[in-house]
Amino acid sequence: MLFELIDWKHKSTVLRDGTRIITWISAASAVLSVAFGLLLASSEDSGGTNLEIHRWAGIATMVLSLATAFTLRSGSRSLFRGLLLTTVFGVSFAGHYGAMLTHGEDYLTSVLPGGDKTVEPEGEMEADFVLTNNGALSPEQIQTLNVEVRTILAHNCYSCHGENKIKGELRLDSKDAIMKGGEHGVVVIPNHPDKSELIRRISLPKGHKEAMPTKGKRLTEKEVKLLEFWIEKGAPWPDGKEKSIYRVAELAPRTPQVPEATAELNKPVDLFVNAYFQKNKGSWKPLVDDRTYIRRVYLDIIGLLPPPEKIDAFVADTRPDKREQLAKELLNQNDAYAQHWMTFWNDALRNDYDGTGYITGGRFGISKWLYASLLNNKPYNWFVKELISPDKESEGFIKGIKWRGTINSSQRTEMQAAQNVAQVFLGLNLKCASCHDSFISDWKLADAYAFANIFADTLLEINRCDKPTGKIAGTRMLYPELGEIEINASTEKRLRQLADFLVQPKDGRLYRTLVNRVWAQLMGRGIVEPVDAMDNLPWSQDLLDWLSSDFVANGYDVKKLIYTIVTSKTYQLPSSSVKEAGDIMASDFKFTGMVRRRLTAEQFADAISMSFTPMYADTALALKKLPEDIRSRLPFPRAAFVKNDPFLTSLGRPNRETVSTGRTSQANLLQALELTNGSKFTETLKAGSKVWKSQYPTSDSLVTALYRKALGRAPAAKELAAAKKILGPTPSEEGIQDLVWAIALVPEFQLIY
Repeated sequence: MLFELIDWKHKSTVLRDGTRIITWISAASAVLSVAFGLLLASSEDSGGTNLEIHRWAGIATMVLSLATAFTLRSGSRSLFRGLLLTTVFGVSFAGHYGAMLTHGEDYLTSVLPGGDKTVEPEGEMEADFVLTNNGALSPEQIQTLNVEVRTILAHNCYSCHGENKIKGELRLDSKDAIMKGGEHGVVVIPNHPDKSELIRRISLPKGHKEAMPTKGKRLTEKEVKLLEFWIEKGAPWPDGKEKSIYRVAELAPRTPQVPEATAELNKPVDLFVNAYFQKNKGSWKPLVDDRTYIRRVYLDIIGLLPPPEKIDAFVADTRPDKREQLAKELLNQNDAYAQHWMTFWNDALRNDYDGTGYITGGRFGISKWLYASLLNNKPYNWFVKELISPDKESEGFIKGIKWRGTINSSQRTEMQAAQNVAQVFLGLNLKCASCHDSFISDWKLADAYAFANIFADTLLEINRCDKPTGKIAGTRMLYPELGEIEINASTEKRLRQLADFLVQPKDGRLYRTLVNRVWAQLMGRGIVEPVDAMDNLPWSQDLLDWLSSDFVANGYDVKKLIYTIVTSKTYQLPSSSVKEAGDIMASDFKFTGMVRRRLTAEQFADAISMSFTPMYADTALALKKLPEDIRSRLPFPRAAFVKNDPFLTSLGRPNRETVSTGRTSQANLLQALELTNGSKFTETLKAGSKVWKSQYPTSDSLVTALYRKALGRAPAAKELAAAKKILGPTPSEEGIQDLVWAIALVPEFQLIY
């Protein structure tokens, strides 16, 4: 390959002769490698998925190398180079899986700096009774010990001795497999850790040819000690259902006791956060000023910039409860509230105004139903029921998208419904389990199919990695304790049962998920992150539980939930920022206040429309998909109600073919290019500059008006002077465009502080 790159244009005879020799030698080597590989595979102690992939990748690469060599003889240089490149990729791919077989799946990470260090786990590794118990273990202790043992084996042994790879015919991912042992005999002898091969292997020094694990980090002293203790106690295994090695959040609701009020704090949200601060050595900072608060709460509740006169009046208001009164006033603006929160729910419910499926009748919108539901502040339990057990107006969510052509079995509409309901309402990712048993949770393929069968007119055959298994799953809830679905009932009745079971007050997960989503929307980060992984540890379990319990007690009222949050001192803390986008998801995240975030695509477009000139004309509205009187309800054509375009896409609006429950707040190159050279923004600036030039004949008046509308304040002396340099003595259209562009790109305009 190197010779070909050097000889790309020079056509050197010497290099081409070298290429020919190396190509034929490589082809012969490939044949020998496959032959010896097949012989070794029949005698080696390996098995599993990785071996199969390596075997067939090697055979395919051999065929490619032979084809490359024969193509060289034909004289077609371009075809030769194409096959050569493909062969190089094949060698890399087959080699990667070969290295995984010989050196372990972590063969790359283990040689990176820091990758080979033995790191003691944080916190308590072993149960308290490991060092103190000399007698029989209680059932609870056996369960706890079992979880600890399986966790160690999962993190250190499954890569070579699990479902995907079975080295030495030994599996360590179940009780029966562990006790059976491998081709060299048993590895665990109950009550005798000193005679157990498992303990001998994990205790050998690093570098010993029989030491396990062969690569990567070694087991810590505590881990070895715990496995010895387990075997010494007879390698006990609990009867009945095994406790998960993954964290599984409680399903039932919980109402924690509110901490005692203090001289400065009396609202439950603040008292729970205060307890969190005390535990984590945090502190309360001075609350944001009135100008920051009014802009923040306007954008969060109705998605619009506050008018300058409203800001002036709010700042001048001396009432002690003026922030509570402002929140009530905004929440009572039913149309403005609905218009803003349409964006949030359109993303989550994958509802849009055009796109895949609409033309062919394979997809149905729910915009009219959704707008009416938000306008009337429909109780959330009824909101969920009408989506899961729908009428014609709301059926689009669970109907999914009927893709044209051949599709993966996990993309059929019934499975889409199962995935989407689980993700949106339960904060649960079923996508992995729709194809195979999940690698990141306890959910199995059969669970996903059984849940999908609730939405199916006929029972679905289980497909594993898109291959039929001949097995039929049952029909059941993901959480059977919520209720039992009638298997022989009609689809319509099953959906009614599912809806009724899910919205029960005892389904604490449903309401925690919603509360967490709203908190994330208002605060920039959920109490649990990611918001679709509700089994993750919250930074405050008590706060999450109390908010969801209070939400149910207040009649499932989303507006009351929003009011509770935005009137808390917690919401009014100064915003914070993160150095890297991934820091928001970090397991050691420490809450200090709202995470600063960028305006959404719709908020940015509406902010330009309010402060300068409308970005969209009435003709851009998706009127056929919206309520008949929507035009009269809108203050201007809001971006939430137009079809997606390159401008909105660049600023983060998703295509909504799949559920989208969060948008990144990080700026990117596409946004910069669109705001700098995009046609939509440029056309808006040109159209608006003509209007502003006629309305404001002097630079002073124009700059002052623009600053007040866009930033909610008058320009500082330096800002006024700089703006007048751009505009000149008399504003020109080009100067106005440059000034608006400059203001639209400053953080003060683009960010919610």
